[in-house]
Amino acid sequence: YTGMTSDIDRRVDEHNSHLPNVLYTKNPTDFELIFCSWFETRDEARVVEKYLKGGSGREFRQNLSAGRQVDYT
Repeated sequence: YTGMTSDIDRRVDEHNSHLPNVLYTKNPTDFELIFCSWFETRDEARVVEKYLKGGSGREFRQNLSAGRQVDYT
């Protein structure tokens, strides 16, 4: 899952609750937080979210999931 929220703990709990009234990804498995970043504005967060959902971002996420050191800046 890649997205933005103002309360990361609540959002992870929502994803892992599997309740029918909670929107979550199509694969209802438990999530483990592996990366989190804070931004001053939603616009800044959207730029990084768009990057993470694109081709280079997918590679970044794969490296992160594999335990490789990564830098998106």
